[in-house]
Amino acid sequence: MTVLAAGCVLWRRSPFDDGLEICLVHRPKYDDWSHPKGKLKPGEDALAGALREVLEETGHHCTPGAALPTLRYVANGRPKEARYWAAEATGGAFTPSDEVDRILWLSPTAAKNRLTQPRDRDLVTALLDSLHHHA
Repeated sequence: MTVLAAGCVLWRRSPFDDGLEICLVHRPKYDDWSHPKGKLKPGEDALAGALREVLEETGHHCTPGAALPTLRYVANGRPKEARYWAAEATGGAFTPSDEVDRILWLSPTAAKNRLTQPRDRDLVTALLDSLHHHA
């Protein structure tokens, strides 16, 4: 049984130089840095789940954009399928929780370097491609 998950590569324009910033979340349980994502509830629409997870993990509302590549991998011995979207942050405030204790807004290069899983780095590239096509 494949575990279904969804998330977003959350981005914003830097308040300082209008450059792009990407939001990463730190999960103390795994001590990793990743994009906000989570398991879908039964029957939940993937995009709706992705937006819910962004709000739960980062405290930010967002406007979804282009669909990004779906990641398929094995986690804890079970196949997992995680669908992703680009999403522009539209406001909100982070509150630390047991699930996510820190978030960082980083440049795309810094975000790639900080991400724990190499597969998550490809999503940063896909986000940049999608934004350049729609810029």
